[in-house]
This record gives sequence, structure tokens and C-alpha cells, in this order.
Amino acid sequence: MINDEAERFVDGASGEAPVRGFLHRAESSRDGFLVLTHGAGGNCNAPLLVALADRLAGAGLTALRCDLPFRQRRPKGPPSPSDAKHDQAGLRRAVELMKKQFAGQAFLGGVSYGGRQASMLVAAEPTLVDGLLLLSYPLHPPGRPVQLRTAHFPSLRAPVLFVSGTRDAFGSIGELESAIKLIPAPTKLVPIEGAGHSLLQKSNREELPETVVREFLTFFSHPFAKRGRKDGAPGSSKRNCGARACGNSTG
Repeated sequence: MINDEAERFVDGASGEAPVRGFLHRAESSRDGFLVLTHGAGGNCNAPLLVALADRLAGAGLTALRCDLPFRQRRPKGPPSPSDAKHDQAGLRRAVELMKKQFAGQAFLGGVSYGGRQASMLVAAEPTLVDGLLLLSYPLHPPGRPVQLRTAHFPSLRAPVLFVSGTRDAFGSIGELESAIKLIPAPTKLVPIEGAGHSLLQKSNREELPETVVREFLTFFSHPFAKRGRKDGAPGSSKRNCGARACGNSTG
């Protein structure tokens, strides 16, 4: 599924982490952007990514949905452990290219593996973007809840919006709520009732993208989110928005 309104985006520079994808332009080039990528089994043409990019652009935020370097090298199949650094470099390159074209706040996000790589990159480079959108974050492998993928969470300084299904085998809502407490920056977890790891299903095809975009725009327009990158150091004030209501608790 490719939107006719989207522009092909290709990085002309040579290197190990090129950028390839589709750009959904908002009316203004001064109101920020989101770089959004896919999971281990997909690509940037995943229906959820297309729907989110469309709606974000319509709401005023330019969106680039891009293929990770591992997917550019192999059209099918999952990434290998050795791909992680290259994939993070590809996301860094995408953000850098977008910053050259668009002003305003910079955001980075992804589905499952793509979101994990985005979060690891931002934990290592806290000033790269102003916020993270993590869809179906793979908290642990299915059936192995002790193998948590949270070692980098305490290093996250940018506000983070999580969106996860209540039937996700890669992490329950309760497990995510506990894990998110490790993050010193502002956070919010949005549960999607009845959804599994893929999030998008027939019953929520229209509603889900609208929900994610609404939650994204609300969360990142809040003053505590805007100052979160600067004030999110350990020991500073942190606002953690709970799974069902934002702004009701502090941590």
C-alpha cells in the first residue's frame, strides 16, 4: 500500500547506512517532522505506517517512513544481531537529512524492532530528537519474560509515547508499566484493547491510526513533554502518564 501523495525519498550519498523511503509532506516545513520505521518482518509500506504518515501530515507534521538498512539489503527475512548498529546508523542518517530540510521539533519512532533500535539510538545520543514514538515495543521475547530489553531505558532523556496491544505476547500492559518506570523522561503508555503485536486489525483499521495520531499530538504538545529532554536527568522532576489517563501521576 503506497500513498500516491507520498514522495520517494532516497539518500544520494554512498555509505553503509543509506536512507530510503517515502515522504509525506505537511503544508509547512517549519512545524517539525517524524521519522518512522518498521518491524523485523516488515518494511516501510506496512499499512499502519502509511496510515500514520498520512494522518500526521494532514495534521501538520511531516512524516518520513523509511526502510532500515537491513531491509534494503534483504527484501525478506528478519534482521541479524549484527544489523543493529547499521540500522541505528540508518535512523541517525534519516534524522540528520530531515533536519536539513525541515525546521521545528524532530521525532523518531518505529514498530517493534524498529522502535527498539530507535530507542537505543536515542539513549546513546540524547539530543538527536525531541521525542520517541514506540509502537508495540518488544519488551521481551514471547514466553521469556525475564529477558527484558530495558538496559538502555535509564539513559532515555527524551519524552516517550508507547502504544501497545493488550494481547501482545512481547509484553503485557502490566509488564510495560513496570518497565517504563525506569525511564527518567516523561512517558505515556496507550493500551489498544484486544490488539496483538501487529496492533492493526480489521476491527480497528480506521480507529487505530486516529487514536495514535491524537495521542501523539496531545502528548508532545504538553509543556512537560516539550521540556522533557532538558529536565529528564536523574533526580529531576518527571511526569509519567499512566496507561489510561495522562497527567494523573508523577514519578
